[in-house]
Amino acid sequence: MHMADALISPAVGGAMWAATAGLAAYAAKKVQNDLDDRKIPLMGVLGAFVFAAQMINFTIPGTGSSGHLGGGLLLAILLGPQAAFLTIASILTIQALFFADGGILALGCNIFNMGFLACFIGYPLIYKPLTGKNPSQGRLFIGSVLAAIIGLQLGAFGVVLETVFSGVSELPFSTFVLLMQPIHLAIGLVEGLVTAAIVMFIMKEAPEILQKTALGHPFGTISIKGVLVTLLIAAMLTGGALSWLASSNPDGLEWSIAGVTGEAELKAPEGIHSFFAELQEKTAFLPDYNLKHPEKSVVAGAKAVEEKEAWPAVDSGTSFAGILGSLLTLALAYSIGKGLRRFAKG
Repeated sequence: MHMADALISPAVGGAMWAATAGLAAYAAKKVQNDLDDRKIPLMGVLGAFVFAAQMINFTIPGTGSSGHLGGGLLLAILLGPQAAFLTIASILTIQALFFADGGILALGCNIFNMGFLACFIGYPLIYKPLTGKNPSQGRLFIGSVLAAIIGLQLGAFGVVLETVFSGVSELPFSTFVLLMQPIHLAIGLVEGLVTAAIVMFIMKEAPEILQKTALGHPFGTISIKGVLVTLLIAAMLTGGALSWLASSNPDGLEWSIAGVTGEAELKAPEGIHSFFAELQEKTAFLPDYNLKHPEKSVVAGAKAVEEKEAWPAVDSGTSFAGILGSLLTLALAYSIGKGLRRFAKG
């Protein structure tokens, strides 16, 4: 659901950049109250894991479409909404700048749709009321699935509204929304199941993480080493090898656009869009999560859809991009947490 710049007008893109910056400032101020030396590395490792997980597009049967994990809800459950928002913002920024996944002009929209709605709506208003103070596995499962579905439905609707309000494409509201919502319902169901499975694993291995996060308390002296090591290994394996299993079908957004226009990607207008396209072409040294080829140009904000002759698509370039991107995200999210911690101490 990474929006390309071709969908967004400068006015909408700028407004969403400003809104996202304000949310990030708010989250940074609030997160200092429960951020400690144990939560900071978890921010980095979870950021790496979600980055790698987003590389795996899974096929939606019978549609010709695919989807991937958003990760905002999972991050909120394990880190709290504020730290989760900063972490998902780190992931999306790395993706846009270095991998050309999501436009730079549209980055504010993407962080809002995939971060704010999951972290500040799906988690506190849906997940927490459903799971309660002493959640059973059944309540965790139901809360994770429903919160993921509703959060992604809100995000998909946000994409439609931002696109229609921009007015730079010919995508009509009624047709676009009727394609976007059902396909993201299916994607949200899969995300909910994956989120529930990971949360129940954490509940078994380190239930204190869920308890402390739900209360907004620092982690204190609880041991999270095992969880950190497991998630880091999972991130490296996912980015380095499981990413070969990604579906070559267009994702839900591209599929919806193609259902209206016949093309999965739209041509961006001239002017400021060209500026951001040229900027992204310079910064994205691994476009489409692979080594840059001279004959291929970066299409701003769009993840290229390529026909793959073999599946799984074993590719050293994809492995390199997955591992490097995970490490870059880990470093950025960790640095943000460390910087906020130092500022709070000061």
